[in-house]
Amino acid sequence: MARKIRGKNEGSIHQRENGTWRAQICLEGQRLSFTARTRRECQDWIKKTIGQIDQGMTFDSTTVGMAEFLDHWLVSVKTSIRQTTWSHYHQLTRNYVLPQLGQIKLKDLNPNLIQRFYNQMLANEVGTYTVIKIHTMLHGALEQAVKSGLANRNVIKATIPPSEPIKEMKILDESQVSLLLVTARGSRMEALIHLAVSTGMRQMEILGLKWSDLDWIKRTLKVERQLVRGNGVQFAQPKTRSGRRTVTLGGQTIEVLRRHYESQNEERKKAGEAWNEHGLIFTSSVGTPIHFRNLTRDFKNLLKAAGLPGIRFHDLRHTAASLMLNHGIPVIVVSRRLGHAQPSITLNTYGHLIPGMQEEAAQLIDELITPIPIQQLHPTAPDLHPILAT
Repeated sequence: MARKIRGKNEGSIHQRENGTWRAQICLEGQRLSFTARTRRECQDWIKKTIGQIDQGMTFDSTTVGMAEFLDHWLVSVKTSIRQTTWSHYHQLTRNYVLPQLGQIKLKDLNPNLIQRFYNQMLANEVGTYTVIKIHTMLHGALEQAVKSGLANRNVIKATIPPSEPIKEMKILDESQVSLLLVTARGSRMEALIHLAVSTGMRQMEILGLKWSDLDWIKRTLKVERQLVRGNGVQFAQPKTRSGRRTVTLGGQTIEVLRRHYESQNEERKKAGEAWNEHGLIFTSSVGTPIHFRNLTRDFKNLLKAAGLPGIRFHDLRHTAASLMLNHGIPVIVVSRRLGHAQPSITLNTYGHLIPGMQEEAAQLIDELITPIPIQQLHPTAPDLHPILAT
């Protein structure tokens, strides 16, 4: 007959006929069970479980696995976060989190388990930014689990995510920009590159532009949306409220866009019924949005043809900011063109690119405060006395 051992406040433990040990605890009228090879393991489980109960663990939380929890969490936050963010979270969950943590019960998560998960991803050469994003997502998800009573604490707070790597900002100078535009002249990339350099718009903002956003007479372009990465045609609002903005264009940019408009009309006629109309300024040869991977490939080929160093498409945004700031465009104007929430963001990001302004400021201050010797005739004496005037 199986032998039962019951200790004070430790639930019950009994040995089964096959020699294994089984521990049980009653929670909210339901029975929690645990089977192990040794009695000590059962005692440890009971001790841990009682501690979790004392911290607020409910019976429901003991049955919920990470896969089920994250699935419901993604549904609940879909209308409260940006579509691009949700799509990214969904992808991270499917590709990274569920294969490693999907079968684990929510109650069994602990900092060491999550830390090993991070370390394993880094060892498998998963990008640092990806691991940081997963950390952010899990922190938000577990915070909601605590609020809803499914977890007694957010174990993510006790983990250490990798530090964000410092990316070197690469920019093109004026002569390199000219060479890039000359090389792009007459190609399908010409207007897109011209607009990127002259406005500093983000890549997905440019790919989300529609002809209805362009005012030919006022020479303005409204940034109302951005293309969402993924399958199908999806758009989302810009990253921030200040991202929705109106950018004034120069006459040369308008002319480049006019030529692009005419070229697109020719492509539309050539494609015939195969054309997919979305009203976009920049499209594939059949009217569909340009996939960001195709844009990256074409941009790299363009740089190679121009004999220019390899940079990211996003570096054209940095290039635009540098050109504007180094030619005396006020920071607040640059900030608005870039869609930054505050001019301080512009300065924090690009202040190091404008050392010339420091030299001009130093010289100007010197000229303002340096004493100038003059001579004035004293009314009671024939001698001339030097007087310092500021």
